[in-house]
Amino acid sequence: MKAIIFNGALERRPHSTSGLLSAYISEQLSGCGVENQVFNLAESGIPLYDITNTRIPMGVEVMKNLFLEADVHFWLAPLYHGSIPGVMKNCLDWLEITAKNARPYLTDKTVGLVCWADGLHALQGINTMDAIAKALRAWPLPFNVPIARSALYDQAGDLSQVYKNKLDLLVHLAATRTIKVSSNINDQV
Repeated sequence: MKAIIFNGALERRPHSTSGLLSAYISEQLSGCGVENQVFNLAESGIPLYDITNTRIPMGVEVMKNLFLEADVHFWLAPLYHGSIPGVMKNCLDWLEITAKNARPYLTDKTVGLVCWADGLHALQGINTMDAIAKALRAWPLPFNVPIARSALYDQAGDLSQVYKNKLDLLVHLAATRTIKVSSNINDQV
């Protein structure tokens, strides 16, 4: 099984919230024997989506391949003014290039959703990502992790045990759901 951790924040600081969450999820996946990779939007070189562009930019081609090869996705986003960052949505819009594939977009991919906010409205970002994932024919998990940043870190500056537990559960559910779906598909073939 392969997983992609889609870090949808334009954050380059090594100890940023998005970096710490991505690293933690990656560690948990590796501990379960799941091959995984972090896709950092800030380092991707994804241009603005242009429907008239006849040449697919290299960054988009790399992103498309990573997203299609992964069995399970984890989408991480900060909440900006009531939604996910526009650059994250722009990146997902580029999946339109897969529309004519036999299995277009993210058909039957499992998606775990994580959003953080300074207030208590991170669920708004989860709802946005949920709608996008469903429009891309993916299966968002029924459990997600909306995060209040004020409770994300313990006194030592590490991720709090409360949120580690929630992220662990998200990883477990994604991994076991993906295994079951893969088994069911293989049984039907």
